[in-house]
Amino acid sequence: MQDPRALYDVRLDDADVPRGLPLVAVLTGFADSGSAVSQLTGFFRDTLESKDVVVFENDILLDYRARRPVAFFDQDHIAEITPATLTLALVEDELGRPFLLLSGYEPDFRWESFVTAIQQLVERYGVASATWVHAIPMPVPHTRPIGVTVSGNRADLIESMSVWRPRTQVPSNVLHVLEHHLQGTDLPTAGFVLLVPHYLADTEYPAAAITGLESISAATGLIFPTDRLREENRDFLTKVEEQVAGNEELQQLVATLETRHDSYMEDNPLPSPLVTEDGTVPSADSIAAELERFLASRRTDDD
Repeated sequence: MQDPRALYDVRLDDADVPRGLPLVAVLTGFADSGSAVSQLTGFFRDTLESKDVVVFENDILLDYRARRPVAFFDQDHIAEITPATLTLALVEDELGRPFLLLSGYEPDFRWESFVTAIQQLVERYGVASATWVHAIPMPVPHTRPIGVTVSGNRADLIESMSVWRPRTQVPSNVLHVLEHHLQGTDLPTAGFVLLVPHYLADTEYPAAAITGLESISAATGLIFPTDRLREENRDFLTKVEEQVAGNEELQQLVATLETRHDSYMEDNPLPSPLVTEDGTVPSADSIAAELERFLASRRTDDD
C-alpha cells in the first residue's frame, strides 16, 4: 500500500483544529434515495460556516469519466470548470459548536488507502466519535416517519432508533468499510441508513434530509436549523397528497404499505416491514407511474 498521506493535502494548521470533535461523514455515490446525502451536503455547505482542513486528490481517487467536471460555456469560450470535491472541513453547528465534516464524492479508487487515511486523520485530530448517513429505497409509506437502520458500536442508538435489523448481504459503500475498521476500536461509531419510500427514491425528498440531520443530532448532540427544510417538506407532501387523493388505485397501494408498516411496528410476527406474509415485495411501478406527473410539475416549478 502506498502512503495514504499522498491522498490528501492539509489546508489548515493543526493548532487551528480543536481536538476531540465529532466526525460526520456524508458521501454521495452508490445510492442516495430521496437525494438525502446530496441535500445534507448542500445544507452543510450553504447553511453553516466551514473551513477546509483536508482536501483529497481527485487525480488519485476520482474516475473523471464516471463523474465528469462541469464546464460552463459562455458563448464562445469555457468560462469555468467545476470539479468534484472530497474534503474534510471544520464546521460549526447552529450554536457555534465545531465538528469535522467529511463530504463530497465516494472515492472510485484506492478504498483501503482512503480508509487508512481517514483513520490516520481520526488519530491526528483526536476525533471523539464517527457518524455517517446513507439512504436506500424501501417499500414504506410516505405517510409515516422515515425509519432508520443503525449500525456500529453505539448500542444506545441501535436500541432506541433502529427499526429494522436484518441479516442480509448488501453492496457496500466506502463508509461501510470505514465503519468495519472502526467498530472494533474504542471510538464511538454509528452508521444511519435512512429507509426512504421507494416511490420517492428518485425525488429530492426534504424529509430524508431532516431525518438525516436528526440522526446526526442524536449521535453527536449537534443542533441544526431545519425550518427551511420543514417548510419545503410540507409543500412537497401537499403535492404528493394531491396525486394520491386523485387516484383510487394509488390510495389503495399507499394504504397497503401503511397497514404493513404499522403491523411491523406493533411487533406483528412479519419478518420485516418490507414484505407480505407470502414473502413478496410490493412493486413501486404503479406508484411511480402515478407520480410522474407530480415530478414533472415539480421540476417545472423549480425552473
